Formats: sequence, structure tokens, C-alpha cells
Amino acid sequence: MISLTRLNGITFWLNAELIETVESTPDVVVTLTNGRKYVVRETIEEVVTAIENYRVRLFRKMKEAAADEL
Repeated sequence: MISLTRLNGITFWLNAELIETVESTPDVVVTLTNGRKYVVRETIEEVVTAIENYRVRLFRKMKEAAADEL
């Protein structure tokens, strides 16, 4: 999950695995695989960085879990 901010300032958590596109129109719009759209305060670069950080954390946990099984 990644933390994003709606235009009204409310922070919410979004499942990064469901993100299909991120575009600037000029507001940043995050579109999910189910067609739902969210307009957020973050820049495209900030959204992409949040997704990358989420995936790094996920793979790190998977690697640690695999090492624990050995």
C-alpha cells in the first residue's frame, strides 16, 4: 500500500498493485485496473517513487522470509 493525498488534503492508502496508469492532466490522476480514478496532490514522480519503495520493501520481506526457511 502507498500513501497518497487527495486534493482536499485527506491522506489515504492505495493498493499499489492495482495501479494501471498515472497521468498529469494537469492534475495527477491515478487510474486503477478496475477503472476507478483518484486525483492526488503528489507529482507523477512522487507516485512512481512511492510505488518503487513499496516494491523494494515487498521484495526485501520476501527475501528475508525465504532466508528464514533455509
